[in-house]
Amino acid sequence: MTVALDTATDQAGAGAGAAEEAGLLLRVLGALLREDVVGLRTRGTLLERPDGPWLRLPADAASGALLLPLGEDGYQSEYGARLPLLVRESDGARLTTVDEVLTALRALADPVDREGFDAYAEECRQTLATMRLHARTRDELEDELTIRHGVECGDWSGLDGGPAYDALAARLDHPVYPTARGRSGLDEAQLRAYAPEFRPDFALRWLALPRAAVTVPGEATLPACWPTPADLGLAHLDSSHLALPVHPLTLGDPLQGALRETGLESDAVLSERAVLDVVPTLSMRTVALDADPGLHLKLPLATATLGLRNRRTIKPPTLIDGAAGQRLLEAVIAREPRFRESVLLADESVYAHADHELLAVLCRRYPAGLDGSAVVPMAALLGRAPGGRLVIDHLADRFYGGDPLALLDACLALLFDWQTTLFGYGIALESHQQNISLVLDRTADGTRLRLLFKDNDGPRINTARLRDTLGDDAPRPEVFADPRIFAESDRPVLDLFATITVHLCAGSYAFGLAREGRAPLARVLDLVRDRLAEAVERLGTGPRDPGAALRSYVLDAPHLPIKAMVSAGSLLSKERSGAADINKHYTTGPNYLLRTGTS
Repeated sequence: MTVALDTATDQAGAGAGAAEEAGLLLRVLGALLREDVVGLRTRGTLLERPDGPWLRLPADAASGALLLPLGEDGYQSEYGARLPLLVRESDGARLTTVDEVLTALRALADPVDREGFDAYAEECRQTLATMRLHARTRDELEDELTIRHGVECGDWSGLDGGPAYDALAARLDHPVYPTARGRSGLDEAQLRAYAPEFRPDFALRWLALPRAAVTVPGEATLPACWPTPADLGLAHLDSSHLALPVHPLTLGDPLQGALRETGLESDAVLSERAVLDVVPTLSMRTVALDADPGLHLKLPLATATLGLRNRRTIKPPTLIDGAAGQRLLEAVIAREPRFRESVLLADESVYAHADHELLAVLCRRYPAGLDGSAVVPMAALLGRAPGGRLVIDHLADRFYGGDPLALLDACLALLFDWQTTLFGYGIALESHQQNISLVLDRTADGTRLRLLFKDNDGPRINTARLRDTLGDDAPRPEVFADPRIFAESDRPVLDLFATITVHLCAGSYAFGLAREGRAPLARVLDLVRDRLAEAVERLGTGPRDPGAALRSYVLDAPHLPIKAMVSAGSLLSKERSGAADINKHYTTGPNYLLRTGTS
Protein backbone atom coordinates (compact mmCIF):
# COMPACT_ATOMS: atom_id res chain seq x y z
CA MET A 1 0.00 0.00 0.00
CA THR A 2 1.12 3.60 -0.57
CA VAL A 3 1.66 5.69 2.54
CA ALA A 4 1.93 9.48 2.37
CA LEU A 5 1.80 11.75 5.38
CA ASP A 6 1.13 15.41 5.89
CA THR A 7 3.83 16.48 8.35
CA ALA A 8 2.08 19.59 9.62
CA THR A 9 -1.19 17.75 10.23
CA ASP A 10 0.58 14.91 12.04
CA GLN A 11 2.45 17.29 14.32
CA ALA A 12 -0.52 19.55 14.96
CA GLY A 13 -2.66 16.57 15.86
CA ALA A 14 -0.15 15.13 18.26
CA GLY A 15 -1.50 17.21 21.10
CA ALA A 16 0.02 19.47 23.73
CA GLY A 17 3.29 18.34 25.22
CA ALA A 18 4.11 16.03 22.31
CA ALA A 19 7.04 18.05 21.00
CA GLU A 20 9.49 16.42 23.39
CA GLU A 21 8.35 12.92 22.46
CA ALA A 22 8.51 13.70 18.74
CA GLY A 23 12.03 15.03 19.11
CA LEU A 24 13.14 12.04 21.15
CA LEU A 25 11.57 9.58 18.72
CA LEU A 26 13.33 11.19 15.77
CA ARG A 27 16.69 10.80 17.53
CA VAL A 28 15.96 7.25 18.66
CA LEU A 29 14.94 6.17 15.16
CA GLY A 30 18.02 7.86 13.73
CA ALA A 31 20.31 6.05 16.17
CA LEU A 32 18.68 2.66 15.56
CA LEU A 33 19.00 3.14 11.81
CA ARG A 34 22.62 4.27 12.13
CA GLU A 35 23.51 1.23 14.24
CA ASP A 36 21.56 -1.18 12.02
CA VAL A 37 19.42 -2.41 14.91
CA VAL A 38 17.30 -5.42 13.78
CA GLY A 39 18.82 -4.96 10.34
CA LEU A 40 17.26 -1.59 9.58
CA ARG A 41 20.12 -0.67 7.25
CA THR A 42 21.13 -4.04 5.90
CA ARG A 43 17.68 -5.66 5.54
CA GLY A 44 15.68 -2.59 4.62
CA THR A 45 14.70 -1.64 1.08
CA LEU A 46 14.76 1.97 -0.04
CA LEU A 47 11.46 3.12 -1.60
CA GLU A 48 10.89 6.40 -3.44
CA ARG A 49 7.47 7.90 -2.70
CA PRO A 50 5.92 11.23 -3.74
CA ASP A 51 6.63 12.73 -0.30
CA GLY A 52 10.22 11.46 -0.16
CA PRO A 53 12.22 8.29 0.51
CA TRP A 54 11.00 5.53 2.80
CA LEU A 55 12.69 2.46 4.19
CA ARG A 56 10.76 -0.82 4.14
CA LEU A 57 11.82 -3.33 6.77
CA PRO A 58 10.40 -6.81 6.12
CA ALA A 59 8.96 -8.76 9.01
CA ASP A 60 7.16 -12.04 9.65
CA ALA A 61 3.62 -12.58 8.46
CA ALA A 62 2.14 -11.83 11.86
CA SER A 63 3.88 -8.47 12.30
CA GLY A 64 3.89 -7.16 8.75
CA ALA A 65 6.55 -4.94 7.21
CA LEU A 66 7.43 -1.62 8.82
CA LEU A 67 7.94 1.64 6.93
CA LEU A 68 10.23 4.44 8.08
CA PRO A 69 10.15 7.88 6.37
CA LEU A 70 13.74 8.94 5.64
CA GLY A 71 15.43 12.29 5.39
CA GLU A 72 19.00 13.33 4.67
CA ASP A 73 21.34 13.21 7.63
CA GLY A 74 24.97 13.29 6.54
CA TYR A 75 26.54 13.70 9.97
CA GLN A 76 27.04 10.05 10.95
CA SER A 77 24.51 8.38 8.70
CA GLU A 78 23.42 8.91 5.12
CA TYR A 79 19.79 8.96 6.24
CA GLY A 80 17.93 9.79 9.41
CA ALA A 81 14.27 9.68 10.34
CA ARG A 82 12.28 12.37 8.49
CA LEU A 83 9.17 12.03 10.64
CA PRO A 84 8.76 10.73 14.19
CA LEU A 85 6.94 7.49 13.36
CA LEU A 86 6.91 4.03 11.90
CA VAL A 87 4.04 2.84 9.74
CA ARG A 88 2.78 -0.74 9.77
CA GLU A 89 2.33 -1.60 6.12
CA SER A 90 -0.43 -4.18 6.60
CA ASP A 91 -3.01 -1.76 7.99
CA GLY A 92 -1.39 1.68 7.74
CA ALA A 93 -1.24 2.06 11.53
CA ARG A 94 1.04 4.90 12.62
CA LEU A 95 3.33 4.19 15.55
CA THR A 96 4.09 7.62 16.96
CA THR A 97 5.33 7.00 20.49
CA VAL A 98 8.70 5.66 21.56
CA ASP A 99 6.99 2.78 23.36
CA GLU A 100 5.03 1.77 20.25
CA VAL A 101 8.09 1.91 18.01
CA LEU A 102 10.35 -0.05 20.37
CA THR A 103 7.62 -2.64 20.90
CA ALA A 104 7.34 -3.16 17.13
CA LEU A 105 11.11 -3.42 16.68
CA ARG A 106 11.44 -5.66 19.73
CA ALA A 107 9.23 -8.21 18.00
CA LEU A 108 11.83 -8.42 15.20
CA ALA A 109 14.79 -8.81 17.55
CA ASP A 110 16.44 -12.06 18.53
CA PRO A 111 14.63 -13.33 21.65
CA VAL A 112 17.82 -13.07 23.71
CA ASP A 113 17.96 -9.32 22.98
CA ARG A 114 14.38 -8.47 23.92
CA GLU A 115 15.21 -7.77 27.54
CA GLY A 116 17.56 -5.05 26.26
CA PHE A 117 14.72 -3.49 24.29
CA ASP A 118 12.59 -3.44 27.44
CA ALA A 119 15.39 -1.78 29.39
CA TYR A 120 15.94 0.78 26.65
CA ALA A 121 12.22 1.57 26.54
CA GLU A 122 12.42 2.41 30.24
CA GLU A 123 15.49 4.54 29.57
CA CYS A 124 13.50 6.42 26.93
CA ARG A 125 10.58 6.96 29.33
CA GLN A 126 12.93 8.44 31.91
CA THR A 127 14.59 10.64 29.32
CA LEU A 128 11.22 11.88 28.08
CA ALA A 129 10.17 12.77 31.62
CA THR A 130 13.46 14.66 32.07
CA MET A 131 13.01 16.52 28.78
CA ARG A 132 9.53 17.64 29.82
CA LEU A 133 10.91 18.70 33.20
CA HIS A 134 13.57 20.76 31.42
CA ALA A 135 10.92 22.43 29.26
CA ARG A 136 8.81 23.33 32.31
CA THR A 137 11.74 24.76 34.25
CA ARG A 138 13.57 26.72 31.56
CA ASP A 139 12.52 30.14 32.91
CA GLU A 140 13.29 29.01 36.44
CA LEU A 141 16.87 28.12 35.49
CA GLU A 142 17.41 31.36 33.57
CA ASP A 143 16.31 33.38 36.59
CA GLU A 144 18.60 31.37 38.86
CA LEU A 145 21.64 31.80 36.60
CA THR A 146 21.00 35.50 36.11
CA ILE A 147 20.77 36.09 39.86
CA ARG A 148 23.88 34.04 40.65
CA HIS A 149 26.12 34.88 37.70
CA GLY A 150 24.82 37.95 35.88
CA VAL A 151 22.67 38.78 32.88
CA GLU A 152 25.33 38.41 30.16
CA CYS A 153 26.57 34.83 29.92
CA GLY A 154 29.61 35.90 27.90
CA ASP A 155 30.83 37.68 31.01
CA TRP A 156 30.61 34.66 33.32
CA SER A 157 34.23 34.33 34.32
CA GLY A 158 36.53 32.09 36.30
CA LEU A 159 35.98 28.57 37.48
CA ASP A 160 33.01 29.68 39.56
CA GLY A 161 31.22 30.42 36.27
CA GLY A 162 31.71 26.83 35.14
CA PRO A 163 28.63 25.37 36.85
CA ALA A 164 26.46 27.97 35.08
CA TYR A 165 27.71 26.86 31.68
CA ASP A 166 27.33 23.24 32.81
CA ALA A 167 23.68 23.89 33.66
CA LEU A 168 23.04 25.03 30.09
CA ALA A 169 24.99 22.14 28.59
CA ALA A 170 23.06 19.61 30.70
CA ARG A 171 19.84 20.62 28.94
CA LEU A 172 21.24 19.86 25.49
CA ASP A 173 20.91 16.57 23.68
CA HIS A 174 24.07 14.57 23.03
CA PRO A 175 25.21 14.74 19.37
CA VAL A 176 24.95 10.95 19.05
CA TYR A 177 23.29 9.25 22.01
CA PRO A 178 19.53 10.01 21.92
CA THR A 179 18.70 9.46 25.60
CA ALA A 180 21.66 11.26 27.17
CA ARG A 181 19.47 13.47 29.36
CA GLY A 182 18.09 10.46 31.25
CA ARG A 183 19.67 9.21 34.47
CA SER A 184 18.49 5.81 35.54
CA GLY A 185 16.58 5.56 38.77
CA LEU A 186 16.40 9.27 39.70
CA ASP A 187 13.12 11.08 40.28
CA GLU A 188 12.27 14.77 39.88
CA ALA A 189 13.09 15.68 43.47
CA GLN A 190 16.53 14.07 43.18
CA LEU A 191 17.23 15.79 39.87
CA ARG A 192 16.27 19.18 41.30
CA ALA A 193 18.47 18.61 44.34
CA TYR A 194 21.57 17.16 42.64
CA ALA A 195 21.53 17.50 38.83
CA PRO A 196 23.63 20.19 37.10
CA GLU A 197 20.73 21.51 35.00
CA PHE A 198 19.21 23.04 38.14
CA ARG A 199 22.45 24.57 39.44
CA PRO A 200 21.77 23.39 43.03
CA ASP A 201 24.04 23.56 46.07
CA PHE A 202 24.28 20.75 48.62
CA ALA A 203 26.66 19.42 51.23
CA LEU A 204 28.64 16.20 51.08
CA ARG A 205 28.33 13.35 53.52
CA TRP A 206 31.43 11.62 54.89
CA LEU A 207 32.35 8.05 55.69
CA ALA A 208 35.16 7.25 58.13
CA LEU A 209 37.10 4.15 57.06
CA PRO A 210 40.11 2.44 58.63
CA ARG A 211 43.27 4.07 57.25
CA ALA A 212 44.67 0.67 56.32
CA ALA A 213 41.70 0.09 54.00
CA VAL A 214 42.17 3.33 52.04
CA THR A 215 44.67 3.72 49.22
CA VAL A 216 46.13 7.19 48.64
CA PRO A 217 48.79 7.24 45.89
CA GLY A 218 52.46 7.74 46.67
CA GLU A 219 53.25 11.03 48.34
CA ALA A 220 49.91 12.57 47.43
CA THR A 221 48.36 14.89 49.96
CA LEU A 222 44.61 15.27 50.28
CA PRO A 223 43.34 18.86 50.01
CA ALA A 224 43.69 21.15 53.01
CA CYS A 225 39.90 21.38 53.33
CA TRP A 226 39.64 17.62 53.97
CA PRO A 227 37.78 17.06 57.24
CA THR A 228 39.30 14.90 59.93
CA PRO A 229 37.07 12.44 61.81
CA ALA A 230 37.06 14.98 64.65
CA ASP A 231 35.65 17.63 62.28
CA LEU A 232 32.88 15.16 61.55
CA GLY A 233 32.03 14.55 65.22
CA LEU A 234 34.04 11.33 65.30
CA ALA A 235 37.06 12.42 67.36
CA HIS A 236 37.57 8.92 68.77
CA LEU A 237 38.50 7.76 65.22
CA ASP A 238 41.06 10.48 64.50
CA SER A 239 44.12 8.27 64.76
CA SER A 240 42.67 5.18 63.12
CA HIS A 241 40.34 6.33 60.35
CA LEU A 242 40.33 8.51 57.23
CA ALA A 243 37.23 10.23 55.86
CA LEU A 244 35.99 9.69 52.30
CA PRO A 245 33.27 11.91 50.83
CA VAL A 246 29.99 10.27 49.83
CA HIS A 247 27.51 11.76 47.38
CA PRO A 248 24.07 11.95 49.05
CA LEU A 249 22.59 9.85 46.22
CA THR A 250 24.93 6.98 47.11
CA LEU A 251 23.71 6.73 50.70
CA GLY A 252 21.49 3.86 51.74
CA ASP A 253 21.47 0.51 49.95
CA PRO A 254 24.27 1.27 47.45
CA LEU A 255 26.69 2.32 50.19
CA GLN A 256 25.72 -0.52 52.51
CA GLY A 257 26.20 -2.99 49.70
CA ALA A 258 29.69 -1.66 49.00
CA LEU A 259 30.65 -1.94 52.65
CA ARG A 260 29.40 -5.51 52.81
CA GLU A 261 31.31 -6.46 49.68
CA THR A 262 34.57 -5.03 51.04
CA GLY A 263 34.12 -6.43 54.55
CA LEU A 264 34.18 -2.92 56.03
CA GLU A 265 30.61 -2.80 57.31
CA SER A 266 31.56 -3.17 60.98
CA ASP A 267 34.53 -0.74 60.81
CA ALA A 268 33.04 2.08 58.73
CA VAL A 269 31.22 4.97 60.40
CA LEU A 270 28.97 7.36 58.49
CA SER A 271 29.06 10.82 60.05
CA GLU A 272 25.77 12.57 60.65
CA ARG A 273 27.39 15.87 59.69
CA ALA A 274 27.23 17.17 56.12
CA VAL A 275 30.45 19.06 55.43
CA LEU A 276 31.69 21.05 52.39
CA ASP A 277 29.11 22.77 50.22
CA VAL A 278 29.36 21.84 46.55
CA VAL A 279 27.65 22.35 43.18
CA PRO A 280 27.36 19.63 40.51
CA THR A 281 29.24 19.94 37.23
CA LEU A 282 28.10 18.58 33.88
CA SER A 283 29.06 15.00 34.72
CA MET A 284 26.85 15.19 37.85
CA ARG A 285 29.11 12.82 39.81
CA THR A 286 31.81 15.51 39.82
CA VAL A 287 31.17 18.45 42.12
CA ALA A 288 32.92 21.80 42.53
CA LEU A 289 33.53 23.22 45.98
CA ASP A 290 31.63 26.44 46.61
CA ALA A 291 34.51 27.82 48.67
CA ASP A 292 37.20 26.68 46.22
CA PRO A 293 35.88 26.39 42.64
CA GLY A 294 39.31 25.26 41.43
CA LEU A 295 38.92 21.98 43.33
CA HIS A 296 36.52 19.39 41.96
CA LEU A 297 35.74 16.06 43.61
CA LYS A 298 34.68 13.19 41.40
CA LEU A 299 32.44 10.87 43.40
CA PRO A 300 30.82 7.56 42.46
CA LEU A 301 27.08 7.50 41.82
CA ALA A 302 24.85 4.43 41.70
CA THR A 303 23.17 5.59 38.49
CA ALA A 304 23.90 5.34 34.77
CA THR A 305 24.00 7.72 31.81
CA LEU A 306 24.66 7.18 28.10
CA GLY A 307 23.40 3.62 28.43
CA LEU A 308 22.30 1.44 31.29
CA ARG A 309 25.67 -0.34 31.26
CA ASN A 310 27.51 2.98 31.56
CA ARG A 311 27.39 3.27 35.34
CA ARG A 312 28.60 6.43 37.02
CA THR A 313 30.73 4.61 39.56
CA ILE A 314 34.54 5.00 39.79
CA LYS A 315 36.52 1.84 39.28
CA PRO A 316 39.83 2.28 41.17
CA PRO A 317 41.95 1.29 38.14
CA THR A 318 40.62 4.30 36.22
CA LEU A 319 42.15 6.57 38.88
CA ILE A 320 45.54 5.01 38.20
CA ASP A 321 45.06 5.44 34.46
CA GLY A 322 43.98 9.07 34.76
CA ALA A 323 47.13 9.97 36.68
CA ALA A 324 49.31 7.99 34.23
CA GLY A 325 47.58 9.66 31.28
CA GLN A 326 48.25 13.08 32.77
CA ARG A 327 51.96 12.30 33.20
CA LEU A 328 52.14 11.12 29.58
CA LEU A 329 50.57 14.34 28.31
CA GLU A 330 52.97 16.39 30.45
CA ALA A 331 55.87 14.49 28.85
CA VAL A 332 54.59 15.38 25.37
CA ILE A 333 54.12 19.06 26.26
CA ALA A 334 57.68 19.17 27.63
CA ARG A 335 58.87 18.14 24.15
CA GLU A 336 56.46 20.44 22.28
CA PRO A 337 57.03 23.93 23.72
CA ARG A 338 54.35 25.63 21.59
CA PHE A 339 51.69 23.96 23.75
CA ARG A 340 53.14 24.97 27.12
CA GLU A 341 50.93 28.05 27.30
CA SER A 342 48.01 26.97 25.11
CA VAL A 343 47.17 23.48 26.45
CA LEU A 344 46.30 23.29 30.13
CA LEU A 345 45.86 20.10 32.14
CA ALA A 346 43.86 19.60 35.30
CA ASP A 347 45.88 17.81 37.99
CA GLU A 348 44.33 14.37 38.60
CA SER A 349 47.18 12.79 40.54
CA VAL A 350 45.45 12.90 43.94
CA TYR A 351 42.81 10.33 44.71
CA ALA A 352 41.73 7.81 47.33
CA HIS A 353 39.78 4.57 47.26
CA ALA A 354 38.90 1.56 49.39
CA ASP A 355 39.11 -0.97 46.54
CA HIS A 356 35.48 -0.58 45.50
CA GLU A 357 33.78 1.40 42.73
CA LEU A 358 31.46 3.15 45.24
CA LEU A 359 34.22 3.91 47.77
CA ALA A 360 36.47 6.28 45.83
CA VAL A 361 37.19 9.93 45.13
CA LEU A 362 39.29 11.86 42.62
CA CYS A 363 40.56 15.28 43.72
CA ARG A 364 40.85 17.31 40.52
CA ARG A 365 42.78 20.56 40.87
CA TYR A 366 42.50 23.14 38.08
CA PRO A 367 45.36 25.46 37.11
CA ALA A 368 45.61 28.76 38.95
CA GLY A 369 45.16 32.14 37.30
CA LEU A 370 41.86 31.59 35.51
CA ASP A 371 39.76 34.06 37.51
CA GLY A 372 39.49 36.63 34.73
CA SER A 373 39.00 34.12 31.94
CA ALA A 374 35.83 32.64 30.53
CA VAL A 375 36.16 28.89 31.20
CA VAL A 376 33.54 27.19 29.05
CA PRO A 377 33.10 23.47 28.41
CA MET A 378 32.83 22.75 24.69
CA ALA A 379 29.57 20.94 25.48
CA ALA A 380 27.95 24.29 26.35
CA LEU A 381 28.73 26.16 23.12
CA LEU A 382 25.42 25.33 21.42
CA GLY A 383 23.42 25.75 24.63
CA ARG A 384 20.68 28.35 24.99
CA ALA A 385 21.78 31.17 27.27
CA PRO A 386 19.29 33.33 29.18
CA GLY A 387 17.50 35.37 26.55
CA GLY A 388 17.57 32.60 23.94
CA ARG A 389 20.82 33.17 22.06
CA LEU A 390 23.51 30.49 21.88
CA VAL A 391 26.42 30.53 24.29
CA ILE A 392 28.83 30.65 21.34
CA ASP A 393 27.14 33.86 20.14
CA HIS A 394 27.73 35.57 23.49
CA LEU A 395 31.37 34.45 23.58
CA ALA A 396 31.85 35.59 19.99
CA ASP A 397 30.48 39.03 20.91
CA ARG A 398 33.02 39.35 23.72
CA PHE A 399 36.08 37.82 22.08
CA TYR A 400 35.67 37.54 18.28
CA GLY A 401 33.83 40.63 17.04
CA GLY A 402 30.47 38.85 17.04
CA ASP A 403 31.57 36.09 14.64
CA PRO A 404 30.91 32.58 16.01
CA LEU A 405 32.74 30.99 13.06
CA ALA A 406 35.88 32.93 13.97
CA LEU A 407 35.66 31.44 17.45
CA LEU A 408 35.17 27.95 16.05
CA ASP A 409 38.05 28.49 13.63
CA ALA A 410 40.45 29.44 16.45
CA CYS A 411 39.28 26.50 18.55
CA LEU A 412 39.68 23.96 15.74
CA ALA A 413 43.12 25.25 14.76
CA LEU A 414 44.47 24.67 18.27
CA LEU A 415 42.49 21.48 18.91
CA PHE A 416 43.62 19.78 15.71
CA ASP A 417 47.21 20.94 16.17
CA TRP A 418 47.31 19.37 19.63
CA GLN A 419 45.43 16.18 18.82
CA THR A 420 47.36 15.45 15.63
CA THR A 421 50.60 16.09 17.49
CA LEU A 422 49.50 13.50 20.03
CA PHE A 423 48.72 11.12 17.19
CA GLY A 424 52.29 11.57 16.02
CA TYR A 425 53.30 10.14 19.40
CA GLY A 426 50.82 7.30 18.98
CA ILE A 427 48.20 8.76 21.35
CA ALA A 428 44.49 9.54 21.02
CA LEU A 429 42.44 10.93 23.89
CA GLU A 430 38.83 10.31 24.80
CA SER A 431 38.59 14.08 25.14
CA HIS A 432 34.99 14.67 24.11
CA GLN A 433 33.02 17.89 24.51
CA GLN A 434 32.59 17.44 28.25
CA ASN A 435 36.31 16.92 28.87
CA ILE A 436 37.59 20.03 27.07
CA SER A 437 37.01 23.62 28.16
CA LEU A 438 37.77 26.75 26.19
CA VAL A 439 39.71 29.29 28.25
CA LEU A 440 39.20 32.73 26.74
CA ASP A 441 40.59 36.07 27.84
CA ARG A 442 41.85 39.37 26.49
CA THR A 443 45.53 40.28 26.45
CA ALA A 444 47.46 43.24 25.08
CA ASP A 445 47.70 41.31 21.80
CA GLY A 446 43.98 40.58 21.58
CA THR A 447 41.99 37.45 22.32
CA ARG A 448 43.86 34.49 23.77
CA LEU A 449 42.36 31.01 23.45
CA ARG A 450 43.62 28.04 25.45
CA LEU A 451 42.25 24.53 25.86
CA LEU A 452 41.86 22.89 29.26
CA PHE A 453 41.75 19.07 29.42
CA LYS A 454 40.58 16.68 32.13
CA ASP A 455 39.68 12.96 32.47
CA ASN A 456 42.62 11.39 30.66
CA ASP A 457 41.98 7.83 31.85
CA GLY A 458 40.73 6.27 28.60
CA PRO A 459 43.27 6.92 25.82
CA ARG A 460 44.37 4.55 23.10
CA ILE A 461 48.11 4.26 22.47
CA ASN A 462 50.13 2.69 19.66
CA THR A 463 52.97 1.16 21.67
CA ALA A 464 55.42 1.08 18.76
CA ARG A 465 54.84 4.70 17.73
CA LEU A 466 55.11 5.86 21.35
CA ARG A 467 58.45 4.06 21.79
CA ASP A 468 59.76 5.54 18.54
CA THR A 469 58.93 9.10 19.58
CA LEU A 470 59.48 9.17 23.36
CA GLY A 471 62.24 6.59 23.58
CA ASP A 472 63.27 6.01 27.19
CA ASP A 473 60.59 8.47 28.36
CA ALA A 474 57.79 6.27 26.97
CA PRO A 475 55.78 4.80 29.86
CA ARG A 476 55.67 1.04 30.13
CA PRO A 477 52.21 -0.44 29.53
CA GLU A 478 52.14 -1.80 33.08
CA VAL A 479 51.97 1.72 34.57
CA PHE A 480 48.40 1.79 33.23
CA ALA A 481 45.83 -0.54 34.79
CA ASP A 482 43.69 -1.11 31.67
CA PRO A 483 45.47 -3.32 29.11
CA ARG A 484 43.04 -2.18 26.39
CA ILE A 485 44.81 1.20 26.33
CA PHE A 486 47.79 -0.18 24.40
CA ALA A 487 47.81 -1.60 20.88
CA GLU A 488 50.45 -2.54 18.35
CA SER A 489 48.91 -0.59 15.48
CA ASP A 490 47.32 2.76 14.66
CA ARG A 491 43.79 1.41 14.14
CA PRO A 492 42.40 1.82 17.70
CA VAL A 493 44.08 5.23 17.92
CA LEU A 494 42.56 6.33 14.61
CA ASP A 495 39.11 5.07 15.64
CA LEU A 496 39.23 7.17 18.81
CA PHE A 497 40.57 10.21 16.97
CA ALA A 498 37.76 10.03 14.41
CA THR A 499 34.87 9.36 16.78
CA ILE A 500 35.88 11.86 19.47
CA THR A 501 38.03 14.64 18.05
CA VAL A 502 36.48 14.74 14.57
CA HIS A 503 32.84 13.81 15.19
CA LEU A 504 32.11 15.17 18.66
CA CYS A 505 34.51 18.13 18.81
CA ALA A 506 34.34 19.34 15.21
CA GLY A 507 31.66 17.77 13.03
CA SER A 508 28.89 18.23 15.59
CA TYR A 509 29.56 22.00 15.63
CA ALA A 510 29.59 22.24 11.84
CA PHE A 511 26.17 20.60 11.62
CA GLY A 512 24.92 22.39 14.74
CA LEU A 513 25.88 25.89 13.60
CA ALA A 514 24.43 25.22 10.14
CA ARG A 515 21.20 23.99 11.74
CA GLU A 516 21.06 27.22 13.77
CA GLY A 517 21.52 29.31 10.63
CA ARG A 518 24.95 30.69 11.51
CA ALA A 519 26.49 29.61 8.18
CA PRO A 520 25.87 27.22 5.29
CA LEU A 521 26.87 23.67 6.14
CA ALA A 522 29.36 23.43 3.26
CA ARG A 523 31.20 26.49 4.54
CA VAL A 524 31.59 25.14 8.07
CA LEU A 525 32.60 21.70 6.81
CA ASP A 526 35.23 23.38 4.62
CA LEU A 527 36.53 25.05 7.77
CA VAL A 528 36.75 21.75 9.63
CA ARG A 529 38.51 20.00 6.76
CA ASP A 530 40.93 22.87 6.10
CA ARG A 531 42.05 23.11 9.73
CA LEU A 532 42.42 19.34 10.01
CA ALA A 533 44.32 19.14 6.72
CA GLU A 534 46.72 21.85 7.88
CA ALA A 535 47.41 19.97 11.10
CA VAL A 536 47.88 16.69 9.24
CA GLU A 537 50.38 18.30 6.85
CA ARG A 538 52.54 19.34 9.80
CA LEU A 539 52.99 15.65 10.62
CA GLY A 540 54.27 14.88 7.12
CA THR A 541 52.45 12.79 4.57
CA GLY A 542 55.20 10.51 3.33
CA PRO A 543 54.40 6.77 3.38
CA ARG A 544 55.92 6.30 6.84
CA ASP A 545 54.78 9.63 8.31
CA PRO A 546 51.90 9.68 10.84
CA GLY A 547 50.14 12.29 8.73
CA ALA A 548 49.70 9.75 5.96
CA ALA A 549 47.68 7.48 8.25
CA LEU A 550 45.43 10.35 9.34
CA ARG A 551 44.91 11.54 5.79
CA SER A 552 44.05 8.07 4.53
CA TYR A 553 41.82 7.03 7.44
CA VAL A 554 40.08 10.34 8.20
CA LEU A 555 40.37 12.96 5.47
CA ASP A 556 40.12 10.80 2.38
CA ALA A 557 38.32 7.64 3.51
CA PRO A 558 34.88 6.97 2.01
CA HIS A 559 33.53 6.09 5.48
CA LEU A 560 34.39 6.98 9.06
CA PRO A 561 33.97 4.92 12.21
CA ILE A 562 31.06 5.97 14.41
CA LYS A 563 30.11 4.89 17.90
CA ALA A 564 27.40 2.25 18.24
CA MET A 565 26.41 3.59 21.63
CA VAL A 566 22.81 2.40 21.90
CA SER A 567 23.64 -1.18 20.94
CA ALA A 568 26.66 -1.49 23.25
CA GLY A 569 25.36 0.67 26.08
CA SER A 570 21.79 -0.58 26.40
CA LEU A 571 20.29 -2.90 23.82
CA LEU A 572 22.83 -5.71 23.68
CA SER A 573 24.91 -7.55 26.24
CA LYS A 574 28.68 -7.41 25.81
CA GLU A 575 28.55 -11.01 24.65
CA ARG A 576 26.01 -10.15 21.95
CA SER A 577 27.59 -6.87 20.81
CA GLY A 578 31.15 -8.11 21.05
CA ALA A 579 32.12 -4.79 22.63
CA ALA A 580 35.31 -5.03 24.66
CA ASP A 581 34.60 -1.44 25.76
CA ILE A 582 31.06 -0.09 25.44
CA ASN A 583 32.43 3.43 24.88
CA LYS A 584 34.65 2.28 22.02
CA HIS A 585 32.36 0.02 20.00
CA TYR A 586 32.01 1.11 16.39
CA THR A 587 30.13 0.81 13.14
CA THR A 588 30.61 3.05 10.07
CA GLY A 589 29.00 6.12 8.58
CA PRO A 590 29.60 8.55 5.70
CA ASN A 591 32.65 10.78 5.65
CA TYR A 592 31.08 14.24 5.58
CA LEU A 593 34.52 15.80 5.13
CA LEU A 594 34.58 14.51 1.56
CA ARG A 595 31.80 16.94 0.63
CA THR A 596 34.29 19.76 0.18
CA GLY A 597 36.60 17.71 -2.02
CA THR A 598 40.23 16.94 -1.28
CA SER A 599 42.71 19.48 0.02
